[in-house]
Amino acid sequence: MSRVGKNPISLPKGVEIQTSGDTIIIKGAKGQLSQKLSEGISIELNEGIVQVNRSNESKSQRSLHGLYRSLINNMVKGVSEGYIIKQEVVGVGYKASNVGNLLELNLGYSHNIYIEVPNEIKVSTESEKGKNPLIILEGSDKQLIGQVAAKIRSMRKPEPYKGKGIKFQGEQLRRKAGKSASKK
Repeated sequence: MSRVGKNPISLPKGVEIQTSGDTIIIKGAKGQLSQKLSEGISIELNEGIVQVNRSNESKSQRSLHGLYRSLINNMVKGVSEGYIIKQEVVGVGYKASNVGNLLELNLGYSHNIYIEVPNEIKVSTESEKGKNPLIILEGSDKQLIGQVAAKIRSMRKPEPYKGKGIKFQGEQLRRKAGKSASKK
C-alpha cells in the first residue's frame, strides 16, 4: 500500500462530498471544488472519513493512489479553511497595488505590469511605510493559488546579491558575496 494513499481523510463539519461517475465534488464554507478521478481509483465514505482505494497493484495505480489522496485532502482543507499566500516585493521603488482582481506591479521596468487574477482568488495588497509591500492571495484551490503566486514571482525573481525581487514571506534566500574591492 502507498504510505500516503492508505491514510484516511477526516471531514470537518460543514464539508460534503458527492460522487457522480468518476468525478468527486466537495462543498464547504469557502466554496466548491471538483476533481475527475483516474480509472481504477475509487473513494469510500464512512461516517465522516474518506478512504481512497485502488483497483490493482500496478506501478501506475500505486503512484496515482497517493496522488489522488493528496488532491482530495487539499480540496477538503481548501473548502473548509482556505489557503493564503503572502509575497513581499523587495526593492527600492518597487510597488504593488490592486483594483479588484487587477494587480499592478512596478518592478523597476520601463512600464508597469498588470496581472489579471482569476475570480476564484481574492487578491489584496498592503503598503506600510518602512516595510516592503505585501501581495496577499486567498483562495480555496491550492493548485490555482500556487500557480498564480508563481506567475507573480516570475515577473521579478529575487536576485542573489541584494535580494531584490518578489519573494514569499518568510523565504530564506541564498545570498552571494560581491566582488572583493581591494587587491594587494
